[in-house]
Amino acid sequence: MPPHKLKVDSIQLEFDGRKILQDVYLDCKQGEVIGLLGRNGCGKSSLLRIIFGTLEASYRYVSIDDQFIHKGYYNNRIAYLPQQSYLPKKIKLNKLAKMLVDENLWNEFISLSIYKEHSHKTPEQLSGGELRQLEMLMIIHSRADFILLDEPFTHISPIQADEFKPVIRACAQRKGIIITDHQYYNILEVSDRIILLTDGTTKHITNNEELVTYGYLSGI
Repeated sequence: MPPHKLKVDSIQLEFDGRKILQDVYLDCKQGEVIGLLGRNGCGKSSLLRIIFGTLEASYRYVSIDDQFIHKGYYNNRIAYLPQQSYLPKKIKLNKLAKMLVDENLWNEFISLSIYKEHSHKTPEQLSGGELRQLEMLMIIHSRADFILLDEPFTHISPIQADEFKPVIRACAQRKGIIITDHQYYNILEVSDRIILLTDGTTKHITNNEELVTYGYLSGI
């Protein structure tokens, strides 16, 4: 069976008459990681929320295998890690995991050292870094075919970030992943392709020097 393909086209978004997104195209298939870069406030999080289905756009076309998807979260086709914590604070992690993790990936998930260490705790008993790690792990081990990760490296240490990159790459063997983070070096390292969001449009980057050309980086 060929890999599923997510396509996002002609996204338009306005706030108070100001165009935030106006000419957006990207695609992602199972088996690859798409890195989404752009300056703060350029609309990266808004774009992920539009794909997921929790933000209304002026116009949106999102499809999986050329079938239009009105809400990405419907039937668990797409899963989204927001910037803010999403887990209820007073429910134990082992109970939350059973609700979120794909049963086919359960044994893999519960073998992770951070889960084994904290499974009996509630989210409010964890540090910010520990919680961020577990929230990301639950998302990428969910039932969804496509995973959207918004600032996954925030609140975790460089060592923890390096530990997660192989996990993300392993997950991408069976899922499509779109990932954004202001720590661009982590995105460059983990991604198969890079898309730059600038002036409301997407630029498909073929080499890192183009990030300088488009003014995202001052030099590499």
